[in-house]
Amino acid sequence: MKGMFDASVASEIKQRLGRLQQDSPRQWGKMNPAQAVAHCAKGMEAALGDAKPPRMLIGRILGPIFRPIVIDGERPMKPGAPTSPELLVKDERNLDKERARLRVLIDRMQSGGATAVTTHPHQFFGSLTPDQWAILVYKHLDHHLRQFAV
Repeated sequence: MKGMFDASVASEIKQRLGRLQQDSPRQWGKMNPAQAVAHCAKGMEAALGDAKPPRMLIGRILGPIFRPIVIDGERPMKPGAPTSPELLVKDERNLDKERARLRVLIDRMQSGGATAVTTHPHQFFGSLTPDQWAILVYKHLDHHLRQFAV
């Protein structure tokens, strides 16, 4: 299973991120590329403990059921997967600035390894191991890069 602690996986994601353009066609969803990259950065900030979003009630109920399917399963995240309100980005963003911000966060997670991630529970899935955080972050980044066919 791919995870963000692996240098080659982090490099692959950053290369794909570099191919993303402001006019990359959206395959699903409502966000434009800059908003999606900002959204991904917010998710990584939660994984790294920079933000501590509260647990969602629905996550307390369904998180333990979906955690093994989403995180431990080989399948990529599906289009239209719900997101936490704290991670939504609706305002206009600058793609280059957001891409640079996300690259710094990717490097921080990859170089820091297990000690870089938070012990704060995920807003939907609850408590995660460092490896689960690394897998989930990879799947989330992959999901949004696939959203724009990169």
